[in-house]
Amino acid sequence: MTPRLRGKAAIVTGGARGIGASCCLALAQEGASVLVTDVLDDEGKAVADAIRASGGRAVFRHHDVSSEAAWIAVVETAVREFGGLHVLVNNAGIARIEDVEEETLEGYQKLIAVNQTGAWLGMKAAVPAMKRAGSASIVNVASIYGTVGGNGNAIAYHASKGALRLMTKSAALRYAKEGIRVNSVHPGFIDTPMVGPFLAKSEGAPNPMLDYILTHTPMGRVGRPEEVANAVTFLASDESSYMTGSELYVDGGWTAA
Repeated sequence: MTPRLRGKAAIVTGGARGIGASCCLALAQEGASVLVTDVLDDEGKAVADAIRASGGRAVFRHHDVSSEAAWIAVVETAVREFGGLHVLVNNAGIARIEDVEEETLEGYQKLIAVNQTGAWLGMKAAVPAMKRAGSASIVNVASIYGTVGGNGNAIAYHASKGALRLMTKSAALRYAKEGIRVNSVHPGFIDTPMVGPFLAKSEGAPNPMLDYILTHTPMGRVGRPEEVANAVTFLASDESSYMTGSELYVDGGWTAA
């Protein structure tokens, strides 16, 4: 079977671990050349090394997604190293759990800069190269908390992911006739380094957060990073050629309840 992304070049932000690392590995397995970007240099290099060790093409670059100059450099690297750009996965993100009154201006602005502004800068930098490619796909990794209100905290995180959901639709409409599809993936609670601390359970000790997650997830378990990566790979490939502006939920049924 022909790899679904053979001949394609991809950028994956936040690619050093968790969902991002799984996306890098999945895209590479389907034939894509992958530019792995992150602020975690050692872990990001290890992901790129693993792809190359398995016979794929990958390069790592340190990348602050809140910097426009950094985005320009990253896109230029992808085009120079791989000959073009066909896939952008805006996955980089940080989390805060503070509610309306607890959140600080500094914390709010930092999160928005990474989760929301970073994704916009990525699309802005990538689109010219994608137009030259003729056919391309942008996948924005949002969250169930870009759609539902959760339990009333994490005000900045909700704001960023809700904005990303509608930024996706706006960009999808803008480029629908130019060969660039833009879709969003909305993970539920996935076993990643970001969520992991909330899942930890000492022997014999209760974990109210874990109990809350499992109770509110109809499938009764947390997700795996590769399950999100599978959805991202589908949207990156031509198998989703008639999809743009769509929201794909990988949440164990959370938002259906």
